[in-house]
Amino acid sequence: MILYIAEKPSLARAIAAAFPSPQKKEEGCIWLPNGDCVSWCIGHLLEQAEPHQYNPAYKSWNLDHLPIIPTDWQWQEKANTKKQLGILKKLIKKASTIVHAGDPDREGQLLVDEVLHYTKVPVQKLKNTQRLLVNDLTPSAVKKALSNLRSNNEFAALSRSALGRARADWLFGLNLTRAYTIRGRQAGYQGVLSIGRVQTPVLGLVVARDKERQAFVPKDFYQVWASIQTPQGAMFQAKWLPSEACQPYMDEEHRILSLPLAQNVANRITNKPAIVIEANYKQKKQTPPLPYSLSALQIDAAKAFSLSAQQVLDTCQTLYERHQMITYPRSDCRYLPTQQHKDAPAIITALTRSGGETQQGAKNADASRKSKAWNDKQVTAHHAIIPTTQAHKASSLSKTETLVFHLIARQYLMQFYPEYDYLASYIKLEIEGGQFEAKGNTPIALGWKALLPNKNKTKDPEDENQNELPKLNKNEELWCTKGQIQEKVTTPPAAFTDASLLAAMTGISRFVTDKDIKAILKETDGLGTEATRASIIELLFKRGFLMRQGKQIHASQTGRAFIDCLPIQLATPDMTAKWESALNSISLGEASYQAFMTNLESNLNQLLSASREMPTSALQNLPPPTKKPFAKRKSTTSKKASSIKKTTVAKTSNAKTKRRSKAPS
Repeated sequence: MILYIAEKPSLARAIAAAFPSPQKKEEGCIWLPNGDCVSWCIGHLLEQAEPHQYNPAYKSWNLDHLPIIPTDWQWQEKANTKKQLGILKKLIKKASTIVHAGDPDREGQLLVDEVLHYTKVPVQKLKNTQRLLVNDLTPSAVKKALSNLRSNNEFAALSRSALGRARADWLFGLNLTRAYTIRGRQAGYQGVLSIGRVQTPVLGLVVARDKERQAFVPKDFYQVWASIQTPQGAMFQAKWLPSEACQPYMDEEHRILSLPLAQNVANRITNKPAIVIEANYKQKKQTPPLPYSLSALQIDAAKAFSLSAQQVLDTCQTLYERHQMITYPRSDCRYLPTQQHKDAPAIITALTRSGGETQQGAKNADASRKSKAWNDKQVTAHHAIIPTTQAHKASSLSKTETLVFHLIARQYLMQFYPEYDYLASYIKLEIEGGQFEAKGNTPIALGWKALLPNKNKTKDPEDENQNELPKLNKNEELWCTKGQIQEKVTTPPAAFTDASLLAAMTGISRFVTDKDIKAILKETDGLGTEATRASIIELLFKRGFLMRQGKQIHASQTGRAFIDCLPIQLATPDMTAKWESALNSISLGEASYQAFMTNLESNLNQLLSASREMPTSALQNLPPPTKKPFAKRKSTTSKKASSIKKTTVAKTSNAKTKRRSKAPS
């Protein structure tokens, strides 16, 4: 009997729908006509054991217990899904072959792997386990995936990286949260001071931005513009480029701070000849933006519709699972496999029946076009989020579902439109010894930009490009009719919004202070993962560390005071960014799980030492918690239900030797 283990019931139903009928539904599984079976997890069926499961003394929070580092890591069965795990245990024993059908990502790989290891699947059966990768829940796509099964052993490194992340998060969060909460109580603060390797640096980003805005002092600065007329009567504007001689009157961004200087230049150039010293005209093309990853979609949805990251993720899950109108949404990839291009005509046809602007956009799409999005080398376990052949069901969607779906559909359709074609113009002039420049972009053919709504085509007031510039030749003489001063004021960095905070988390290299890893991190996923970023932001709101002011996101008084207490290593992205880089290397088979954990434990001990040495006075400025302190957490399993097999724990790092269970391989 072949047993297919899906990550969740909706995926199991989609797999079963790809097989013939009649099928027999039983509790926790679906039997196929040939005797094979499809069953499922319900998310994680197992979780890291609680500290007191290793040692009852750890029920109380005590600095002397730290660090708590298990030598033999144990899982415990989650109480609310214990019944489904029991069903899987029986089916796994009966199965001759197992097909792992977790979601096609790091977490999905571990989710089923941990069940297989926990249930002690025999070595040979484990070795023969196959991997089913489903990115699209439509029957035709599932059938295609079923015909392309791979060995589950190919994904062992991916599983190890997920296990490393889960254990690192447990060690880091549990030990440091206990340490700082205990120190807070010693200083009179009765709340829980939660620390996480991603949530704390995210809070640190917001606190740093708030402080930067608070300390910002606006300054007036001035630009000089020349109104230029050609012999044929055409008019355009050219901006003054201050020379090195003006350096004493400029700030670090080369903005002129002296009004008398600007007035002098404006007066000198009025009614004076202007000589063309450079004139360049190049026809350029701009390729369409790539299809969406989850973070890219969340950023655009926040900008366009003010949707939070969690709202977008929840909506995508519904579009994927219930409506089957989009492919797997928790994707960090923006590329598509080349074989997927064969599905384009069917998807575009479905979109021609989807209604609204998308319908018209689909009618004008050329399915034979292949943009740079189709690139097998850039596709990992999953590909970009795109519509499926069920796109014609768009009329049944809610308002939010419609907004998100049409964003995904529009981004996909752009791949089947020509490039945006425009003329880039650049003119440099000399007037009374000073240099001035004019830039222009003249659209020739809109191409994929024709799909953008009109409001997106309005000119950005900060954009100095002019729609059209006259054709000129070097040394041609023009006339400056007037010099004008434009008064401006420097503005503080913008407060974070849902869109910009997500962008900061994905483009974390901009905020990393360690120059050695800055370049490396430009290629990594950033802070958190596609699947966790939304929940991390929501968690910070729930714990009262962040607050909203309209669309803006700010740190609360408690959040700001807490970050001020912490060592910079915890409050900046550098450390967790290094983790992500290391975990990515583990997933590619380029680094060792064991080395990662050893380095992490050493770092943890240093951070715990810093928490012990910190004077309690540093925590006395924390405002009282706005909510009641967190209630004592109830055990998720009864003593009888708890399935812990060993209880050995290393209390400190002073032991000369330490035995650790191996990661799944």
